Amino acid sequence: MKHIARKRFGQHFLSDGGIIDAIVREIAPRPGQRMIEIGPGLAALTQPLVERLGHLTVIELDRDLAQRLRAHGQLTVIESDVLKVNFALIQSAPPAIENIANQPLVPGVGKLRVVGNLPYNISTPILFHLLQYVDVIEDQHFMLQKEVVDRMVARPATSDYSRLSVMLQWRYAMENVLFVPPESFDPPPRVDSAVVRMLPLAEPPAVNSALLGELVQVAFSQRRKLLRHSLGKWLEAKHFGGEFDLQRRAEEVPVAQYVGLAQSLQDIKPTAASNSN
Repeated sequence: MKHIARKRFGQHFLSDGGIIDAIVREIAPRPGQRMIEIGPGLAALTQPLVERLGHLTVIELDRDLAQRLRAHGQLTVIESDVLKVNFALIQSAPPAIENIANQPLVPGVGKLRVVGNLPYNISTPILFHLLQYVDVIEDQHFMLQKEVVDRMVARPATSDYSRLSVMLQWRYAMENVLFVPPESFDPPPRVDSAVVRMLPLAEPPAVNSALLGELVQVAFSQRRKLLRHSLGKWLEAKHFGGEFDLQRRAEEVPVAQYVGLAQSLQDIKPTAASNSN
């Protein structure tokens, strides 16, 4: 019985054999590697991956698809919302474990490779969720809406450079490796797609990620205005007395300067006045 794509899950199933082969070549799976696939769907990418790996863990929210996938002898199926999955526990667990959503962190052994055709309606939340587990991940290969990939890899002073660019580039080296047209899917989406490679930086800058996230969100909240209108007021409230050029727009500031500003703010000790508020 044919599975009908469900809009509420953002399902568009990859069906182009040439594109599937190209994605597998970019991922380059090797026997014995610990790999997780998010949203395996009808297993178009899953099958060639597991043939090369020997075993694959998949995360699938759709109950009907999860049931089908369980019939495959080389798959461990986690039926869950990916935003509730603890990737650190997958990394530390034997391949057969299934109930790992919302479990405590456990130190583990080999790092994970994560791949998937991410649902376009929640792709950004998934990327931010995975940021929590970057220390246990070797690399990530995702198919996403091309517009999102363009923002992920964008350079400063371009229209695509955004909060997403900064919050991923401080932690990953990223590359757009493959264009995927709508006709490669069934049903075809109304947008172009692309595959992005994400490699965690070996020595990322030491920074409070929550503080950096708040800073960048404020900066890009009024991206058409100069930073003195948004970030300037925020920095004043933080009692920042250092130097930072606020006569720029958010898209003109390189990632390293946002990180450097966050590091400077970490060193500011609360004053008596701020403690009393």
